[in-house]
Amino acid sequence: MGLLRKAKLSDAKRIHELITFWVKRRRVLDRPLNYIYENLRDFWVYTEEERIVGCCALHVVGWDLLAEIKSLCVDEEMHGRGVGKQLVGKAIEEAVGLEIKKVFALTFVPEFFAKQGFKVIDRKELPHKIWSDCVNCVYFPDCQEQALIISV
Repeated sequence: MGLLRKAKLSDAKRIHELITFWVKRRRVLDRPLNYIYENLRDFWVYTEEERIVGCCALHVVGWDLLAEIKSLCVDEEMHGRGVGKQLVGKAIEEAVGLEIKKVFALTFVPEFFAKQGFKVIDRKELPHKIWSDCVNCVYFPDCQEQALIISV
């Protein structure tokens, strides 16, 4: 049985490896290693036999009691075993503890988040997000990600 825990400094390179694997398959956006180090406190990891097989970040947006799930990645061999669902569940649990009211995700895999209770919204409902992070993205303004949100 796996262990779900907050990320540690020694986890950063493995988190980066997981993200990079899925970036190459156009399933998540790139996160440079320095981004992971700088935002390490946002990350949760899922380990199997002490090996990180999944990661997910909860990033507090800081306005409107809103947070974003970022960089949800699960080792390809672990797909279908509930790792992603547990990571999202833990991120939502953390959001509740922080008194966040809504959690959103921008994703290339909206069906996964829909199964977790997220509802599709128009990205225009997240203007602060679009103009703060998205303008620096390689896909802007032709983003292929879908926006989804859940009230917690």
